[in-house]
Amino acid sequence: MQFPGTQIHTSPGSYALVIAPSDGTPLPEVTRGIYVGTAGDLTVVFAGDTAPVTLVGVPGGSLLPISVRAVKATGTTASNLVAVI
Repeated sequence: MQFPGTQIHTSPGSYALVIAPSDGTPLPEVTRGIYVGTAGDLTVVFAGDTAPVTLVGVPGGSLLPISVRAVKATGTTASNLVAVI
């Protein structure tokens, strides 16, 4: 299922954005991946979903190949997050 206004990417990223987790503001575009600089939990809304999911214990230095449309502040303890678009 794909939500209106979202596009799920299959090719490599072409630019990056620093992520400021927010409970109210979605990301400007669906990600192709997320780089986690500092370990912790990451609460996201996947591109094809509406409910947040918490990924527990994501190691620092990880590049997660996930398509998400939001990174929530509530539940996110990981930091130095970068969206690969």
